[in-house]
Amino acid sequence: MNKNFILTGIIFAFLWASASTATKIGLESAQPFVIAVSRFFIAGMIMLIAAHFFLRKSLPPKDTWAKIMIYGLLNVSIYLGLYVIGMQKISAGLGTLAVGMNPVLISFMGAFFFRQKITGMGILSLLLCLLGIFIAAYPLLRTSYASIDGIIIIFISMMAYSGGAIYYSKTDWKGMDILTINGWQTIIGGLFLLPFLFFFYDPAKNRYDMHFWTGTLWLAIPVSIGAVQCWMILLKKDAVKAAYWLFLCPVFGFLLARIFLKEPLSLYTAGGVLMVIAGLYIAQRYKVTRLKVEG
Repeated sequence: MNKNFILTGIIFAFLWASASTATKIGLESAQPFVIAVSRFFIAGMIMLIAAHFFLRKSLPPKDTWAKIMIYGLLNVSIYLGLYVIGMQKISAGLGTLAVGMNPVLISFMGAFFFRQKITGMGILSLLLCLLGIFIAAYPLLRTSYASIDGIIIIFISMMAYSGGAIYYSKTDWKGMDILTINGWQTIIGGLFLLPFLFFFYDPAKNRYDMHFWTGTLWLAIPVSIGAVQCWMILLKKDAVKAAYWLFLCPVFGFLLARIFLKEPLSLYTAGGVLMVIAGLYIAQRYKVTRLKVEG
């Protein structure tokens, strides 16, 4: 196993898992689109300043702007726009549990669109990770709240995220730097959400206090910059194997929700962690997909 790939995956999973808790903290003081748009513009401007002024990276080629817009629409506007809305209606623990659906969605979307076939070891690793997630989530599912519309919104957002992951891994980015792609797709994704921000904005529902800034700045810098940079590195290596790191997100998410939101932990969590680790080991140790070759 590649040590850098593993380290990048663990960092990604921890930072990405923290998004649910940070979102719940931010939602205590502000509307969803206020948090989302603020997050995207802060993160995007930091990345673009770093890329173009400090690292002297060139602007994206003309033929890549449409690709950046599509990626930003899927990965930022639809996915994260819907995610922050859905998090009003479900707990942080269930939010991180939903993230664990993405490896399954990515694997099957890849099989459907790009003729990737899942091997027997791949199916075993998927089953172990899924079972581990539901074992770890069992106490939380008994005590946390959710609504049907919240679950549907989160599911649609996960479909957009999985589609964005496959789109990014299959697109020719003309040698563009990851920081440049991430910066522009974040800004453009935020621009797509501006009309919704203006339409739904209610000054009485927004307090720009410690909760707002703590949640928003964490989402902007460690998550939108740090986690997404890690994710794009993982996708460039192997989109399907990268997806398996998402299985660790519920594990970290439960721990963070326990620390900051007082959500429960139990022996179920420990058992689930062990099963997730076993599934991840299989995914890293064996080739879990193969391309179907036709004459």
